Amino acid sequence: MDTERLEITEKNIAHAGEIIRRGGLVAFPTETVYGLGANALDADAVRSVYEAKGRPSDNPMIVHIAEMGQLADVASEIPAVAVPLIQAYWPGPITFIMKKAEGVPMVTTGGLDTVGIRMPLSEAARDLIRAAERPIAAPSANRSGRPSPTRYEDVLEDMDGRIDAVLLGEDCEVGIESTVLDLTGEVPMILRPGYITKEMLEFTLGSEVKYDPALFVDPMHRSEGEEFHPKAPGMKYRHYAPKAEVKIIEGDDDAAVEREIEEQLRLCKYARQKAVALNYGRDSKAAAKDFFARLRELDREDVDVILVRALPEEELGFSVMNRMLKSAGYDVIHV
Repeated sequence: MDTERLEITEKNIAHAGEIIRRGGLVAFPTETVYGLGANALDADAVRSVYEAKGRPSDNPMIVHIAEMGQLADVASEIPAVAVPLIQAYWPGPITFIMKKAEGVPMVTTGGLDTVGIRMPLSEAARDLIRAAERPIAAPSANRSGRPSPTRYEDVLEDMDGRIDAVLLGEDCEVGIESTVLDLTGEVPMILRPGYITKEMLEFTLGSEVKYDPALFVDPMHRSEGEEFHPKAPGMKYRHYAPKAEVKIIEGDDDAAVEREIEEQLRLCKYARQKAVALNYGRDSKAAAKDFFARLRELDREDVDVILVRALPEEELGFSVMNRMLKSAGYDVIHV
């Protein structure tokens, strides 16, 4: 398959929308990461996304809409708690879990009766959805398990020849995937942390928002035979992993610097490995935007080991650390 490279023009977006309508796959920019889009209401098209990504079929997809009028096409009911949140954060980097409408295929939701719905802030993304004239199911546009793509070059690295087209937009501003908030229970629950934080949501609602306990469990080391059906992407399988080995260094700044130097010397001098340290200080926003792109750059440089300094786990830092820990397979050096 020849993957078309499409600049962001009215004509090309119309063409990309036609590809979606006929069951094809188009990668497109959002404010979070690049998505790999298919007609959310076409089961065969959605299966093609799983195939292109090598994605497990029980890993649910997020359905993207461009207008509030499309919400009824994908959700069977809109909880009252959703109203102030939609008013505050849509369009934007947050996904709401609601009961799915009958017309949404089970393959789109990973076999669940709930569906994740997002209205992206990106104008290019919303224009594509309008051009397609239907909601678009779109996980991140990378091979399953790899770092999410925040530049179109990253998409082509993983997907060239596997999908119909890529819209060549700008680099993604946020850099990590959307917050996923489950609205189907008594208390709203964060299934995946993102740019919209727990603190922001509680301020908007004036009431409690919880984290899903699964966020604090290493998904690679669940109890043998334990049944787990993820309600949102990224809850069950290893994600965001570069080819290089990633290790997190967590602790006092001076001790962490000393340990970084020791590790680099040990790896380079004795193990003959190329090791690089990543340190964003306390700048969680910069880390969010840069982290996935940097992992891919270091892979291209044939780095063997990436030593990542832990961020303070508060507000956005908690969301970024969620990705860092998964990229490292929860390999943390405490100092």
